[in-house]
Amino acid sequence: MGKSAPDFYSSCTVDRTACTPQFPEHFMRTSHLLALILSTVATAASAQAVRTERNMSLELANQIATATVAACSANGYAVTATVVDRAGSVRAVQRADNAGPHTLAASQEKAFTSASAKNTTLAMMEGAQKNPAAANLVYIPGFLLVGGGVPVKVGNEVIGAVGVGGAPGGHLDEQCAMVALDKVKDSLK
Repeated sequence: MGKSAPDFYSSCTVDRTACTPQFPEHFMRTSHLLALILSTVATAASAQAVRTERNMSLELANQIATATVAACSANGYAVTATVVDRAGSVRAVQRADNAGPHTLAASQEKAFTSASAKNTTLAMMEGAQKNPAAANLVYIPGFLLVGGGVPVKVGNEVIGAVGVGGAPGGHLDEQCAMVALDKVKDSLK
């Protein structure tokens, strides 16, 4: 007959109705080590599963939208400014008096495109004009490759974007956005 499993119930009544396990010391050390390893693995896995990200507050979004419309108004342009968060969701919209109705959709699509691609829409438009493969970006729903979308960054991290529509040229829309971002730069730290 082969070896039997160790009898851990060395402290029992005759009929084994009241037993107290008596585990060997090496078994106890091994089980504690195993519990520690499993706990460490579980902690490492949960640390990778949850991320912390910066995002656009409503207050900041409103400041950027207001400053953008003001910058364009100072140059005589009636525009709409839309500010989105890092996921491209609208956080704030400001539409100047006399801004055309098309400027709402244009500003939102520019902001979405910029936040999604983490680049200015003017740079994307120029890239698409030079690279036939990049020209296919226009087929992505919600993308608008026209100047006027600018990412909002904290350091190198994109936390959203501002899109501007209504100035007589995308480069002018972008200039208004850049002026606005310069005004709130102290909040972007």
